[in-house]
Parts: sequence; C-alpha cells; structure tokens
Amino acid sequence: MGTSQSSKGPGAGVPLVPAWADNPVQEPLVNDPTVPAEEAPVPSAPPPVPLAPDRRWIGVSRSLGDFANTGDTGAMRRGFGHYVRTGYGGAGTATRRMGSTAATAGALGIALANLAGEQPATPGSPVDPTLLAGRSADAIMDAVVEAVRPVDGTQDAEASRAAIRDALSELLTRFPEADLFNLSVEEREFVIERFTAHDVFRRFDLDAGHTIREKAPNVAAGLSRLKQAREYVKETVSAAFRKLRASGQTLTGGRIAAVVRAALRETFEVFEGFVE
Repeated sequence: MGTSQSSKGPGAGVPLVPAWADNPVQEPLVNDPTVPAEEAPVPSAPPPVPLAPDRRWIGVSRSLGDFANTGDTGAMRRGFGHYVRTGYGGAGTATRRMGSTAATAGALGIALANLAGEQPATPGSPVDPTLLAGRSADAIMDAVVEAVRPVDGTQDAEASRAAIRDALSELLTRFPEADLFNLSVEEREFVIERFTAHDVFRRFDLDAGHTIREKAPNVAAGLSRLKQAREYVKETVSAAFRKLRASGQTLTGGRIAAVVRAALRETFEVFEGFVE
C-alpha cells in the first residue's frame, strides 16, 4: 500500500519540475525500429519551469486532512485538485513533472515487445527471451523491472520500479492465463494503464500521503483512506485512456509515451477541476 517512505513534499522556492524529470519530447525514447527516422520529433528547449510558491501544500493538507478524518470523498477530490493546482502549478506543469512516467511507459512497451520476440532485445538485455526461457513469472517480472527502470538513486525510479511490478502482478490477477512472452494487445494496454496509475499514485503518496496517515483516526482508517485514494487515481487514469482510445489514440509502437503523456494531462485536468 503506497511507498515505504512518504516525505513532507518538496518545499517552496524549488523548481516545480526537476531538470532530470523534464522530458518534453517523448518518442522515440529508446532505439525503437517501429518509429521511422523521418517521423521522430525534433528536440526543442522546454519552456521555463516556475518555482514552487510558499505554502504550496496548505490546500492539499487541509482537504486531505478532512478526508483522512471523515472519509469524505469530496474532500479527497479537492485534495487532488489542490495537489495539481497549487502543489504543481496546474495540469500542464504536473504533466511535465511526471515526464519520467511517460518515458518509462514507452520503455515498458518496448520491453514487452522484446519478450514476445517482436523486436530483438539488446544482447545481454534482462528481457532477452532466450535467457528467460523456463523462468518463473516472478523472475520474468523482475527482469522487466530491471530492463525498464534501473536503479538510479531517485525516488522516481524507486516508485516506478514498484509501479511496474504492481502493474504486472495485477495483470496476472486480472488475466490468470496471460503469457508474459506473448501478451495480447488488451493485456499490454492493461499493463501500461495500470503502470501509469500506480506511478501517479506513488508520486502523490510520496508528496502528500503523510497527511492522510497522520490525520486518520487510526492506522486501519489511514490504510483504508490511502486505498480509496489509489482506487480513485486508477479510475481517473482508466477514464483518461478510454477517452483517448475513443479519439483514435492507441497504445501502439513508438506512440506509447505520447499517449501516456496525453492521459496524464487529461487525468490532472480532471483532478484540477475540483478546485475551480
């Protein structure tokens, strides 16, 4: 349930988007042969990142404190709204802050294609199917995590590694007969969507989960409120992906990262709407 450690959230006066997290150009994220060279975007300088204002978390803390104490879902939604609006300066900046989520989703899609043998894995890659033949599902999932998001000492990497594992575990619960070496389109989309939701929730938990834990009347209530918040994130992220699919944007090939970025933007706009 959530990450093992929750901070008090980044303070005032720091960039709302750390330089290492800002990734305005999302595809191709790795050497992806499905993306023609002439279609690859030209890298451009991102717009300046605003600095975090004073008392950026006060609205978040007030609303989430009410939610933690009473279980009021309206307070929870307002908490997410303040989280995006004042905690991260709006949906646009929040989407940039989660740039590594989109980048990792793109790499995850490629790793799943490597497992299926649809495109060759780099020699010695953890997801080389010839090296994983006969291994357990747990071992294969661990290999995907290592290939997609190696440890780099950041909280984002730790959160994303756990989110990948969560998504793959949830896949095997939802689709018990799923073959990790040959996932269907539906199963791959499920993994990408669930990874995105888990990663968003884990970032939220790192920034603001401490308020829910501290303000809940007891430990059991705190865990229940966090689970409720996680389910809300999953529902909102899933709705964002459904909306994108309806408009013709699908999680295929080198487009995965761009579609995930669009889903993040849609999700954060929904969150932010609760404080308008």
